[in-house]
Amino acid sequence: MTLIATRPGPGLARPYRFPQVVRRAVAGGQVVAAHLPGQNLAVALLLLDAGAVREPVGKEGLGGVLAKALEEGTAQRDATAYALAIEALGTELVTGLDWDSFQVSVQVPVDRLSAAVELLAEAVRTPRLDPADVLRVRDDEATALRMDWANPGPRADAVLRADLFGADNRWGRPMYGDPQSVAGLDVDDVTVFHSEWFIRPGTLIVAGDLDRLDLDALGAAAFAGTGGGPVDKGGPIEVSLPAGRKVILVDRPGSVQSTLRLGHPAPYRAHPDHVPITLAGTVLGGAFTSRLNHLIREVHGYTYGIRGDFASSRRFGRFAVSSGVQTAVTAPALVEAVGEVSRTRLTGVTEEELAVARSWRAGQLSVELQSPRAIASALTTLVVHDLPDDYHARLRESLLAATVDEVSAAAATHLHPDSLTLVVEGDSAVIRDELVAAGLGEVVDHTP
Repeated sequence: MTLIATRPGPGLARPYRFPQVVRRAVAGGQVVAAHLPGQNLAVALLLLDAGAVREPVGKEGLGGVLAKALEEGTAQRDATAYALAIEALGTELVTGLDWDSFQVSVQVPVDRLSAAVELLAEAVRTPRLDPADVLRVRDDEATALRMDWANPGPRADAVLRADLFGADNRWGRPMYGDPQSVAGLDVDDVTVFHSEWFIRPGTLIVAGDLDRLDLDALGAAAFAGTGGGPVDKGGPIEVSLPAGRKVILVDRPGSVQSTLRLGHPAPYRAHPDHVPITLAGTVLGGAFTSRLNHLIREVHGYTYGIRGDFASSRRFGRFAVSSGVQTAVTAPALVEAVGEVSRTRLTGVTEEELAVARSWRAGQLSVELQSPRAIASALTTLVVHDLPDDYHARLRESLLAATVDEVSAAAATHLHPDSLTLVVEGDSAVIRDELVAAGLGEVVDHTP
């Protein structure tokens, strides 16, 4: 017997509405909340101005070690007792670190959120930080990084970042540190970093049914025992573009493939061109249907995949292309990738390409911003980057309304193929002569 069914067609897109944003000052801190009527789950996220840029140069990785150390008990309870208390609420602490912030969150049924926030604050404000626990966590993190750095990629990423932003700057070093920086941390480094940045009130993000939540009580619990005024977040960092293109060769003897990282500095997150920049990056390399992926993967068969996009933080950003190719096609893959970046800058995008990028980005936004945790994450974007409360409510329309002229102008303004740094991690003895012959720029050998 054969079953035949007619595939249903797509329905009409439902309008997307971002929840109303509520702000209030409580107990020396700020509460920023989104009302999700009828939602039985709620998320509370404590947002601290303790991102990676706050770590001293040479002490990279402090935030990651401290994040794991928060799980090792508090001044009130040992690790086992704390784990039992948090698990009794049906939740866990979720930590996150980026350049701009340190985040700790819980997700629970609405009626348990108050108790969960109290436990969250206990871990963040009064961690046990027993020296033996801190050193064990540090060693575990250093071991994990050594394993990661044994693979292709992390070294190339670090070399690119150092060349773009300067290894003497914190933002010119890996966000999570490297095996050496983490292994070199001591207990005092961790405790001092905690005392400097984790006792400040910060911002409590709440996403849930506000009719069943007391924001003042939640804020009071999150900010109890804190002090210190707001710190200067700093403005955008001015990063000069290189005068010319260059190739940095990171030797990986015997490697059967080359890891490619191409990049240059780019605007910060709150830049007025953020939407057209995002769409230009999507057309060029930010999706499977992108120009770079079509050319390097589908036309030439040099790689399983290649990606190029703009990424940004509060104070700086970067454009980067990443891929891995067979050693034998290293030089031609680079030539084609640089050529595609140049073509996009010179000729802009087409209406057909932009229509796909607009639809995908707008549709992705509507799908992603559905859960309480996703809404909480979106609220952190507003706080960190000082964006207006209606930003997400207008973002979908902004994406759909972007024109070919606007996106092409953003590509022309913010893509700089002649200032690219090209990092190649591969077998220098095999690929160096071909890279020199390709004429992409001066070829220099990386010195660890």
